[in-house]
Amino acid sequence: MKGTLTIRLSTESRRELEEISRERGAKLSDVVRDALRRYLALRRLEKARDLVMPYARARGLLTDEDVFKLIS
Repeated sequence: MKGTLTIRLSTESRRELEEISRERGAKLSDVVRDALRRYLALRRLEKARDLVMPYARARGLLTDEDVFKLIS
C-alpha cells in the first residue's frame, strides 16, 4: 500500500537533505525513502539481536569478534 506522509523538518535538516539530493542526483523524496528504509532495516536488526543475545551470552559469545571466530 502506498501513501503520503507529511513531516516537518528543521531548516537545517531540509538543507542537508537537499544537499544530499543534489550530490546523488536523486529526488528529495528518494533520499528520504532510502534513509527511512535503512533506519527500519537497522531497527529490525537491533530487535533480532536483542532476541538472540541471551542465547549467545550463554554460549560465551559476547562480541561480534567472538561470532566471527566461531564461523570462520
